[in-house]
Amino acid sequence: MSESFIHAEYPVAKGDYTRAGEASTDIKRRLRQLGVGSNVMRRVAVASYEVELNLVIHSDGGKLTLDVDTDGVLLVSEDVGPGIADISMAMREGYSTASEEARSLGFGAGMGLPNMKRNADEFDIQSELGKGTRISMRFRLA
Repeated sequence: MSESFIHAEYPVAKGDYTRAGEASTDIKRRLRQLGVGSNVMRRVAVASYEVELNLVIHSDGGKLTLDVDTDGVLLVSEDVGPGIADISMAMREGYSTASEEARSLGFGAGMGLPNMKRNADEFDIQSELGKGTRISMRFRLA
């Protein structure tokens, strides 16, 4: 990507359901201020919310990084935590390893990773057991 118009980092804490969604709300606000089209803004908002919730539910904490430039939007999630044992299984709609607490709050339906991939123009996930997971998503502006 070329020089960023926006660079922002959002720390996300494990189990912080009360603040879940704050980062994705701020990301949407920033994109609106830049005049990003509603279709792109909607797709980024969905993907950023899903990845933010995955950090809260499944990781031991991490961060979201947003970069916006003339090439588009880059959203990267990096966490420390258990990692994903079977990425292909985790990519299936409805598959979830969410805790009972997350499910009782209405989260953990197993749509997070599929929704991220569906909304991003480019999607990459790397995970190492016992270390953590990195998800990178790109969204073209045009």
